[in-house]
Amino acid sequence: MSKETNLEALTRFAGAVNTGNWDLMNEAVSPDNVDHDPAAGQVQGPQGYISFFKQLRTAFPDLKVELVHMVADEDNIAIAYELSGTHQGEFQGIPPTNNPIKARGLQISKFKNGVMIERWGSSDQLGILKQIGQELK
Repeated sequence: MSKETNLEALTRFAGAVNTGNWDLMNEAVSPDNVDHDPAAGQVQGPQGYISFFKQLRTAFPDLKVELVHMVADEDNIAIAYELSGTHQGEFQGIPPTNNPIKARGLQISKFKNGVMIERWGSSDQLGILKQIGQELK
């Protein structure tokens, strides 16, 4: 597939994250997708991402992910992003603080036939915890 087709899939993935329109996630991610850095308890395929981002959007209802930088070839897209939101719901057992957060992250995605088939990624989870007032020991 072309870079453009892969970019369209990544745009659908980001659209699902930013809006909560989970049908976009089903269109963007293969049922056989492998996440090499899954969240705790995350299942395979689009449902794993939907469950994770539903929880994140419950904790941060105004969650936004913005593209900072991107590199793409015919099969892969690497992005740097910044996510932001306000802690208005429980997050990992932490009650809402109404604190704003900003965190950076990286993601590398592999595509086949216009859908994401693999993902590697990391975001500044420690930074998020600090911003919502968690003292780390």
